[in-house]
Amino acid sequence: MILAGDIGGTKTVLALYSKNEQGQLQCELEQTFASSEYPQFNDLLSIFIKPDITIESACFGIAGPIVDQRCQTTNLPWVIDGQELAQRFSTDQVKLLNDLEAMAIGILNSPDADLVELNPNAQNKKGNIAVIAAGTGLGQAILYWDGEHHRPIATEGGHSDFAAQSKQQDQLLNYLRKRFNDHVSWERVLSGDGFGYLYDFLVDTGYAPACPAVPSENDVSAYAGDRNAIISRLGINQEDPICIEVVRLFVELYAAESGNLALKCLATGGVFIGGGIGPKILPALQSEHFIQAFTAKGRFKKLLDHISVKVSLNPNTPLVGAANYFSN
Repeated sequence: MILAGDIGGTKTVLALYSKNEQGQLQCELEQTFASSEYPQFNDLLSIFIKPDITIESACFGIAGPIVDQRCQTTNLPWVIDGQELAQRFSTDQVKLLNDLEAMAIGILNSPDADLVELNPNAQNKKGNIAVIAAGTGLGQAILYWDGEHHRPIATEGGHSDFAAQSKQQDQLLNYLRKRFNDHVSWERVLSGDGFGYLYDFLVDTGYAPACPAVPSENDVSAYAGDRNAIISRLGINQEDPICIEVVRLFVELYAAESGNLALKCLATGGVFIGGGIGPKILPALQSEHFIQAFTAKGRFKKLLDHISVKVSLNPNTPLVGAANYFSN
């Protein structure tokens, strides 16, 4: 059996795969766990893998930095060690990947039906691919083209400095600097919490009155836990002026940083947008404003004009990538 995992601070998804006669992967079992309910990753494995199961290979996409095939997870007390897992499963085919590396491999193995093209002028070419994913945080990865295969490269690019490109964004940057002790990363605006920060900025700077349907930042009720989702939903559905502007600004920023990443790795092979937020705001991403902001790179506009930008609709893309790691 092939064991694959998508390990995050909120949930962990594990799956067992087999190969059919054509060599294609088939999912035999998949289970989702609330990560915080388990003191150690091994506790979760003991529940999922029955004693009569033989693991031939295992690969895990993990939300956290992988150093020497060992990871201290970012939002959990788990330490995951690739060598210990290899001993547990009696196989040398064990690999720990950053979650965006796994997502990148998963996108390479995604059918066309799972991808939506945003650039009407896209020209499909071989070359490096950029992967960006806004969700709980902002992940970024690169698929380097070696002439024959794409090789995943992990990054922590989501924590690089946010760059303002308009008067409104200048105001936003100064606003967030006061909140985050002078360092403002892209993840502060391009993540689930980013919707709340953008909303508070627009309210506090007088763009429009606060929306009665949006809980205050200090509201600790269960209802308030959906604050970011409420803002994005009202914006996508065109139900409130300030929430509409939040979504517009979020899309503008998402496009700008996608373009930045494309330039940094010369992504002639395209840009893929993963993560949980993309599919939820797809109508806004499909507007002409996204491509305008994506290509607004001065002398390099012409280069970006023809780069493919696709949104991945499959939430299990990192799991698919982990399952396919030893097959690629």
